[in-house]
Amino acid sequence: MNEDRSVLLPHQETPEATLGEPITRESAIDIVRRLAAVKSRQDVQAAMAIYHPEAVLESPTLGSRYEGPAITKALENWFAFAPDYRVDLDGHALDGRTLCCWGHISLTPAFTAGGAVPNGESARVNAFILFHFREGQVLWESFHFDVAALARQCGVAATDLVVGS
Repeated sequence: MNEDRSVLLPHQETPEATLGEPITRESAIDIVRRLAAVKSRQDVQAAMAIYHPEAVLESPTLGSRYEGPAITKALENWFAFAPDYRVDLDGHALDGRTLCCWGHISLTPAFTAGGAVPNGESARVNAFILFHFREGQVLWESFHFDVAALARQCGVAATDLVVGS
């Protein structure tokens, strides 16, 4: 008998305010590469300089959404969870307003939201990230990764990694 371990999250439409403005492919990729580099160094201050003051950072995978200054604490918490976090982007596609990036993230979870103790092993999983931009900064980021693969590699249940599961 298969047990359904799905996590249901409330659906939220992307607010009109975060639709951003058209941007060139080169500019969008440059912004995102800089953001990936500073996040891979766990540099919260440098990351915040790349986010627009009205930015939204969400991860439907984790059931989280942060706006404006709250992104600072979200990044601090993420880097406490994943002190060796690294993002490697392999490709990009732009439709005029939305940049989609794909690649991998690598991290060794220090703890879980559900209290389970990870096995201490480093994990590498597929990820894709969607972005909108305003005034040369990230206005909206939607971060998606394979939470089930991360959980398997870390020896915990996927629900242990998702806030509110």
